[in-house]
Amino acid sequence: MKQVAILGVGQTPVRDNWNMGVHQLAVQAGRAALVDADVERPGVIYVGNMTADGLNEQTHLGTKVADHLGLWGVEAMRIEAACGSAGSAMRQGVLAVASGMVDSALVIGVEKMLDTKGKETTAAMSTAADNDYEVVHGISFVALNALVMQRYMHEYGYTRDDFAPFPINAHANGAKNPNALFRKPISKKVYDNARMISDPVSLFDASPVCDGAAAVLLVAADKAPDAVKVAGSAIATDTLAVHDRPDPVWLTAGEKSAAAAYAQAGMTPDDIDLFELHDAFSIMAALSLEACGFAERGRGVRLGQDGSILPSGRIPICSMGGLKARGHPVGATGLYQIVEATLQLRGEADEAQLDGIKTALTQNIGGSGATIAAHILTINS
Repeated sequence: MKQVAILGVGQTPVRDNWNMGVHQLAVQAGRAALVDADVERPGVIYVGNMTADGLNEQTHLGTKVADHLGLWGVEAMRIEAACGSAGSAMRQGVLAVASGMVDSALVIGVEKMLDTKGKETTAAMSTAADNDYEVVHGISFVALNALVMQRYMHEYGYTRDDFAPFPINAHANGAKNPNALFRKPISKKVYDNARMISDPVSLFDASPVCDGAAAVLLVAADKAPDAVKVAGSAIATDTLAVHDRPDPVWLTAGEKSAAAAYAQAGMTPDDIDLFELHDAFSIMAALSLEACGFAERGRGVRLGQDGSILPSGRIPICSMGGLKARGHPVGATGLYQIVEATLQLRGEADEAQLDGIKTALTQNIGGSGATIAAHILTINS
């Protein structure tokens, strides 16, 4: 298997892009990645997306994107794994290039969530859970995560107040990212006074719905010796329903996918300089830090409290705002993480640039931990 490199990246600002269709967003990001890589025609196109068939009334999205990119004849398909769709598409692109079956892969993540009413969008998001055993009882996706957060607080003696450092850090970092949806820091007082959505999840414990697209162009590393390398790539799954898990406050799929990526890269958590985690909810930030080996079970919240997650800390997270401040266009999020980590490794993150970043881990979660993709990126010293 060949090592894979990221030769080009592209993204759209995360906004309410009311004047653009879902395929137009994907084309904008995909074309930017092709231009950045100076590649005209990739060998394959993978499009990560969750809700186009429900919210945008469009299936066959991979081919439509290829069509509007003017890449007729190129193999193209949509990859769906709920909120983990983009990370899953990235995994397929890595496998395609590493196998030698294609010379290059254009991987795009896209979602357009704001053309529909809130009730319709909420219903679409609920499809990431188990329809037969969770959604049928009327629970929303936010409420599922609220139950997980309640259980975590009960198990380890935390209060909602203890989670405040996660959104505060995300919004401070998002203020430095021109593509972020929210570019204003928040204070502890703002967090304390936030409207409750599903107790204990408040407005600042949950990521926003939005529109956006991000993309990468992958090639064999020997063709791009100075580019960012994919040192590890893995996906693992867990039960779809949270209540079927032996421990509902442990991300087994996160632990397994991270372990596989570490093994491929020959690394441990101590070797990671940056962690772009999936902070769709504050509780997921804490669980991700634990599953990936940065904190012991039940102690992920402590890394927020002691400053370890800050840009100057031991393991900076969400360097350009994360899902909370950059925004969470669900089927695109995993590629935004990859793009942002790549920019950090290239030294091209502008105001958000961190010092001394040589390795980065990204973790993209589908559902409430049912599908988790992990990727480790590195740059030559």
